[in-house]
Amino acid sequence: MKSPFTGGTVSLLQESRNFEFRKDTFTICFHYYRCDDTAKDFTTNELDSLNQVQVHHKYREKFGIPFIEEIKQIRDQYGLSAAKMSDVLGLGTNVYRNYEAGEMPSVATGRLIRLAGDPNEFTKLLEMSRNVLEPYEYERVKRKMQQSLSVHSGQEEMWKGWLVGNKNPNVYNGYRLTSIEKLGQLLQYFASKNTPFTTAMNKLLFYCDFGHFKKYGQGISGLYYKALPRGPVPENYGGIYNHLVNAGYVQLEEMDFGEYVGEKFLTGDKMEMKLDLFSATELELMEKVSIRFRGLTTRQIVEMSHEEKAWLENAGDKNRISFEYGFNLKNLE
Repeated sequence: MKSPFTGGTVSLLQESRNFEFRKDTFTICFHYYRCDDTAKDFTTNELDSLNQVQVHHKYREKFGIPFIEEIKQIRDQYGLSAAKMSDVLGLGTNVYRNYEAGEMPSVATGRLIRLAGDPNEFTKLLEMSRNVLEPYEYERVKRKMQQSLSVHSGQEEMWKGWLVGNKNPNVYNGYRLTSIEKLGQLLQYFASKNTPFTTAMNKLLFYCDFGHFKKYGQGISGLYYKALPRGPVPENYGGIYNHLVNAGYVQLEEMDFGEYVGEKFLTGDKMEMKLDLFSATELELMEKVSIRFRGLTTRQIVEMSHEEKAWLENAGDKNRISFEYGFNLKNLE
């Protein structure tokens, strides 16, 4: 980045600033550049987007408004088009599609959409709106809803609740929902590129999640993190890894080092790589992390993680690490 004023060097700065959105005030980590020659401040489209997304995330979290990812997921689970979803919820034409594209719903509408994510509640909405669907559409949605009810109370939901503890997106899970398939593919990616031991895998996921948050204001995996003696780690990582090994996404190979046994991640034999589950920015960060730490020993990666503010200010603390520490990452530019 060069200064638009002189063509010279610039410094990327951060500071806490208050922003008003819909009559509420939110404090964010404001990013901006300063021209080293003139001391004039300026932003870019990329920084404006990062600053704005922070405000929107805090607003959604405060008022219980679902995130874009959730809004899409809720509609998909019932097999409805965006237009038909608008009809069932009593919204205007194309309104639901606009929400999926990033437009912010009102608080009342946002809570209605989140309520619709519960198949039991959606059953009531569907019956009240039966006249807006063709008979064949109604029957198809009913079948999808029954499937959703089964999944909603099934083992995978129990797994996510028990191991991941992921309910609504918030600042401690990078404002993301956890997808079992996506998480399995993320482990498979690093297993194929880096073949890390368990401790190193913990750090790769940390840098991947917090690195994406640093640049785009959102994590990738939806995992929570804590600061343990050997660096930041995903919460309940042992159970999560065991589940994904059993599901065939990755394999663990025991390595005998005399005084202890280490476990190395290898690619699974049942799952093909599905990189289309990830966005372009997510794939960019995954590759960046893979290359940055490839060839380093587990000890070296641990030592680097100990330099991070996310670990230094939370070590020994049983609380979760806020993803806002991602803005201070030292070893991933």
